Amino acid sequence: MCADYTPSRKEQIEDRFGIRPPELDLPPEAWPGYMAPILRASYEAHGELEIAPAMFGMVPHWADHKLARQTYNARTETVASKPSFRSAWKRKQFCIIPAANFFEPNYETGKPVRWRIERADGGPVAIAGIWEYRPADQLLSFSMLTINADGHLLMQRFHKPDDEKRMVMILDPDQYQGWLDGSLVSEEDVYRQYPAELLVAQPDPMQPRTRANAPAPVTPVEQGGLF
Repeated sequence: MCADYTPSRKEQIEDRFGIRPPELDLPPEAWPGYMAPILRASYEAHGELEIAPAMFGMVPHWADHKLARQTYNARTETVASKPSFRSAWKRKQFCIIPAANFFEPNYETGKPVRWRIERADGGPVAIAGIWEYRPADQLLSFSMLTINADGHLLMQRFHKPDDEKRMVMILDPDQYQGWLDGSLVSEEDVYRQYPAELLVAQPDPMQPRTRANAPAPVTPVEQGGLF
């Protein structure tokens, strides 16, 4: 599970994905209901890729924006059948969420301590996701895909001791295009646990009032029609 992450900055996105993002005034950390950049196939320019701002948390056409607080992660085992996700999955609306790092709670001290997880080489974490678009209010939204992390040398250290261990689904560069165009959706290897030795983690406790002082969630209209 992941409910808090740091979106990659413009320079990181351009360097890793070869795409120049639009100018976006977004919060430094993304929580459910906040806007963040995603990489997807462009509807306007067929076959090309684009970076677009989207709400963290899937919001189907029939739901209120508040649903984003519950749909920010989608389990790969049930994503094709859950009402909030199945339409996007059926339509192959796949995306990549570029993250500088993501956060998970560690309970080894007996109480939750936020830890920061990132790639060992310092590059962006390319998290597999799905997206949805609502023409009525021009809202683009997304969810991160998660897989089972039982036995993972790093990710098994997070969440409550009795909870199932989960981790976001991380893609390698040679999987980017295949995930976005849907050609890898049935390939078992794309859903494997990301190697623990390629990730590093360290305590990064949330400072008092960090979330309270963050910019409020924004709407597509406030983003200037970038959709």
